[in-house]
Amino acid sequence: MKSEQIMTNQSINLSTEQSTEQPTEQPTEQPKRILVTGAGGFLGFEIAKQLKALGHEVQSFSRSRYPALEQLSIQQFQGDLANIDELKPAMMGCDVVFHVAAKAGAWGSTQSYEEINVKGTQNVVDLCLALGIHQLIYTSSPSVVHAGGDIEGLSEKDLPYPNHYLADYPRTKALAEKYVLSSNQSKLATVALRPHLIWGPGDQHLIPRIKQRAEKGKLKHLAFHKKVDSTYIVDAGYAHICAWRALTKNPEICGGKAYFISQGEPWCMGDLINGILGAINIEPVYKEISPKIAYFVGFCLEKIYILLKREDEPMMTRFVAEQLSTAHWFDISAAKNDLNYHPQYTITSALAELKKHSQPSS
Repeated sequence: MKSEQIMTNQSINLSTEQSTEQPTEQPTEQPKRILVTGAGGFLGFEIAKQLKALGHEVQSFSRSRYPALEQLSIQQFQGDLANIDELKPAMMGCDVVFHVAAKAGAWGSTQSYEEINVKGTQNVVDLCLALGIHQLIYTSSPSVVHAGGDIEGLSEKDLPYPNHYLADYPRTKALAEKYVLSSNQSKLATVALRPHLIWGPGDQHLIPRIKQRAEKGKLKHLAFHKKVDSTYIVDAGYAHICAWRALTKNPEICGGKAYFISQGEPWCMGDLINGILGAINIEPVYKEISPKIAYFVGFCLEKIYILLKREDEPMMTRFVAEQLSTAHWFDISAAKNDLNYHPQYTITSALAELKKHSQPSS
């Protein structure tokens, strides 16, 4: 199981019933034409759905077509982010771009991460400038500032970019984030969000993985009592709407900045995982494994997979072991103050929603 990046664009068969009630705040902006890259994924779909509910004209750019987006009457463009000629038609005529698409995960060729996360993001920024699109909201990741060790209640100002990364995912997301933020100017206002550990109804990554391992007796905790932040899917989408509104109202305050996003309610990692298991009717798990052993196993598996030229992801990597064995909770005061982001759910109420959606249909 990966603790990071449950995040942006895991391609899944989504239903328009994915999330629960929409945030209570009423729309205040005039209808806009908005592009959401990666709208076929978990977070991208939630953002697109919330924007659509607010009365905006939403279109998507993804590698594939998605029936759930068709149900919402969202115009779909297909292509490769790294190909600027394929991306351009999707961005023409848009007022705003939410760039959510990314190559996530902890395994894959360096080139594939560079092409999608770095070059793809550069293409989005460059086309915004060329086409006169004035606002860009970028989905980043807290892993871009993780240098190893525990993060406990630190803010964006406390955590600079590290000099070394254990995987291409955080490294390339950091490069992309830097490019987005450095491009903030009078012609293009940009902001980056770093949501941590996104979960909820419709998740086809974290929840199915821990469910499968728990049922097979293979799920073990690396740091049961270490605290972590997490983000419920509805609030993850809502945070992006808040960021756009703030960028519209006060670009001088939030433009060119990155913000941590979560429920602002850190839980012990084991309690959160067991809470999710309970919501999907699985017995809690209390088995543990030494983080040092997990890290060594990840190191060995990486070497073996490289030697065998395997493209599938190992069960464990050094990056995943590090993520699962360290505390990750953040000071989200900046998001509350600058973006007016205030989570709509507690983790307890979010788990109740997950449980409701996990019940068999009658």
